Amino acid sequence: MTVAIHQISPVAHLPLVLGVVRKLNVAALIDTFCPPHPAHVLACGRGVEALLLAILDGHHALYKVGARLEERGLLPLLQDGLRRASLNDYRLGQILDALFAANLNRVFGAIALNALEVYALSAPWLHQDTTTITLYGAYEEDAHPVKGLVPPRPAYGHSKDGRDDLKQVLLSLGVSSDGLPLRMGLRDGNTSDSTETPVAIEECLALGLDGVRGIVADSKAYCKRTLGLCLEQRVGLITLVPRTCGVRQELETWGQQHGPLPLLLEKPGRTSRESPRRWHGQSVVRRVAVEYADGRLALEELRFLVVHSSQLAQQAAVAYTAAQAKEVERVAEHIERVEARWFACAADAEAAIAEYEGRGQGRRGRKPRPWRYHTLHYRVEAVSVPKTRGRRGRPPKAEAPQVEVRYRLGVRPEALSPAEDAHGWTVLATTLRPEECTDAEMLQAYQEQHVTVEPGFRWIKNPAAISPVWLEKPERIAALAMLTVVGLLVYAVIQRQVRLYLRDHAQQVPGNKGLTATPTAAVVFALFTPVMLVHCTVDNTPRLQVHGVQDYHLLVCDAVGIDQAWYLGTATEQNSLPRTTPP
Repeated sequence: MTVAIHQISPVAHLPLVLGVVRKLNVAALIDTFCPPHPAHVLACGRGVEALLLAILDGHHALYKVGARLEERGLLPLLQDGLRRASLNDYRLGQILDALFAANLNRVFGAIALNALEVYALSAPWLHQDTTTITLYGAYEEDAHPVKGLVPPRPAYGHSKDGRDDLKQVLLSLGVSSDGLPLRMGLRDGNTSDSTETPVAIEECLALGLDGVRGIVADSKAYCKRTLGLCLEQRVGLITLVPRTCGVRQELETWGQQHGPLPLLLEKPGRTSRESPRRWHGQSVVRRVAVEYADGRLALEELRFLVVHSSQLAQQAAVAYTAAQAKEVERVAEHIERVEARWFACAADAEAAIAEYEGRGQGRRGRKPRPWRYHTLHYRVEAVSVPKTRGRRGRPPKAEAPQVEVRYRLGVRPEALSPAEDAHGWTVLATTLRPEECTDAEMLQAYQEQHVTVEPGFRWIKNPAAISPVWLEKPERIAALAMLTVVGLLVYAVIQRQVRLYLRDHAQQVPGNKGLTATPTAAVVFALFTPVMLVHCTVDNTPRLQVHGVQDYHLLVCDAVGIDQAWYLGTATEQNSLPRTTPP
């Protein structure tokens, strides 16, 4: 037998990704919104598959997609006879334009609802949050409508990436308890979270998801308009009450006076040496102002959950002490600048005190940033200093030295000590009645906010996603953002299905630190790194062979419902991904 190897293609995890994409029927759904044209070699559905592979492989620029997939040996898997030249940036740009013209929310909604059906997913809670997508380039201030659809306008705004110097757009997501994005929205870059939250809730209602008990959101949802909307539409809402609200301060005081509160939730410590984590709390009813859709203001009864955690209190106290120590250096620098400043009269010194305390206009109309962990006490000091002579030369011996009174500020810093038992308190508000959601369920749903939405945003922000974006047209930016959220959906589906399969079958796969039953999708992808597609000839017969497949690769295929045939046989016999099997 004579064997000659011509090329080795590192396909890695991408055939698995493509299998899940096809199980979700993404290409067919895309083609219903963007029908194929006879003049196009590459239909929109296949082009979207290529873009999703690029996004989940490290997000390459449009002009690099074809070359990268050719290097990976994936062109035959995408479409028979597909050439690299067909995946050029011009055609991919056309596909992005077509997606935007088809209404991105409708397209993504169809894909998300199909994912729920295919994998029998449940969504008891929908977690709502926003993030920003940083853009590079000079974009027009006004976005031009495309077939009646207005793309999000790139603009300066509060950047959650700390890049206030760059324009951005706002991405809003509604994520299930399993971390699957089910709703998305793209807004202008200067859109406030307070403005976006009511709109997001209305869009969540329009989805018509069965089995959704309510929406979980951060403190931006606690406003009159959002509360009125949820009460009027009978929507379950769980949100954090901001610390600046008087009702929260009143309820924290109530909790301190009525303790100990009932035990709501208990979790094991993060380590074997750590004691169990406990949350105590109780719900109370208070009347608060809400605003209905017609602009009418009213006082309505609202349910609040007052929660205290001793572990959280301890962590907050340690964090408070560390932050206070970090602020000491800045306070010392401020005091040095203030005490070096002189004034001609006491009135000017008093005006400077008002400026430093934030009671005046400040320089250039800007308020000084308040000190979070210190209080600075200012006082006016009168100092006698030698008066400068009005003429040159040595003064006569008989001339008495003259003095004048000038003014300066003395500063005495005082470190703020946290109020006793002030840390560790959380106050949640909900429109749900106790019979609809218990106190423990309410607390559990809110805690899921940090393990559902935030990981998805971190994935979007990593180099394998869409930030930063170098596209020129706002509609293409919006379309690429939508596809990235679809990529997040595929990522979350793989992670969820693998974890469920390992749990149900009492199995484990290699992880970063030994065997694990709860791998992330990134760990699953890393497992497939050794999988290669070998182009060779055996006795002068061209063949494609898959090498590097292990038992845990086949296990993952079973977990996500993908047939193992492609990984077990030769690629020449399976030049497209095999059929899928039920999950």
